[in-house]
Amino acid sequence: MDTFGRIFRVSIFGESHGPQIGIVIDGVPEGLELCPEDFAADIARRAPGATGTTPRREADEPQILSGVYEGHTTGAPICITFVNANTRSSDYSQFDAMPRPGHADYVAAVKWDWANDPRGGGHFSGRITLPIVAAGVVAKKVLEGIDIKAELISIGGCTDKERWHEMLKETAAAGDSLGGVVECTATGLPIGLGEPFFDSVESLIAHAIFAIPGVRGVEFGDGFAAASMRGSQHNDPFGPLGPTKNGAGGVNGGITNGAPLVFRVAFKPTASIARPQQTYNFKTEAMDTLQIKGRHDVCFALRTPVIVEAMTAIVLADLV
Repeated sequence: MDTFGRIFRVSIFGESHGPQIGIVIDGVPEGLELCPEDFAADIARRAPGATGTTPRREADEPQILSGVYEGHTTGAPICITFVNANTRSSDYSQFDAMPRPGHADYVAAVKWDWANDPRGGGHFSGRITLPIVAAGVVAKKVLEGIDIKAELISIGGCTDKERWHEMLKETAAAGDSLGGVVECTATGLPIGLGEPFFDSVESLIAHAIFAIPGVRGVEFGDGFAAASMRGSQHNDPFGPLGPTKNGAGGVNGGITNGAPLVFRVAFKPTASIARPQQTYNFKTEAMDTLQIKGRHDVCFALRTPVIVEAMTAIVLADLV
């Protein structure tokens, strides 16, 4: 449902165009320094503004409602909320008859008998990743000595960053969108994190990462390339300080082996595109042309590295 984790546990709430969104974080140790300013850097990394991102801008100021006293965590659940102010809900009325291709509009309406909030994607919106980033800030404080870093390594299949700006401009002009791949690395991990069988470190990270809207694939270490290798190529021999290579991405048998945890995440192209699309009109009961209004990212993957970091930190904080 909307809760993840066993000890370090997060519960998310809100909709894209509702009054507020937020998260409750339980299992946070007492005595950690925490103030609203601690969230600024990671929230800024998720924010739009760069070429290829949505023009919707929000203040995104965290309001800490509980679990912090005089600048330190108390051990009680922490509740953090964010106000939604810059909304244009009228842009979404057209999807009552014609749900957007690639979105959750239709399946959510059917699942909840048209009682769900569809504005801005509702509870399925990428807007809901903002509280996840906030929880990641807290999780990173729990993970003292562990460094988590994610970066976008390709857009539209292109790894040449010098070409990205022009690709984004051309794609926007065509009314289309692009996907991307994010690589995440966690260093400083101890040997032994992960609980076989179903709570292996890869299982938990994949579970959390696939909760991020728009994720289409996760691979660890050599990933899918391992299927075309021989064992002599893929295996990681051990030296006195641990594995001498890292084809497994820092995990053996679902347990961290002391090498850097390395995985990649594939994000689909933004589903809301300006280019006209043929899809079904449920009011006229015929195929029709849909041209989506509103403010949408050309490539929302640009804003996801910090979200991947946050989800990873949440999982590792729970395991630690």
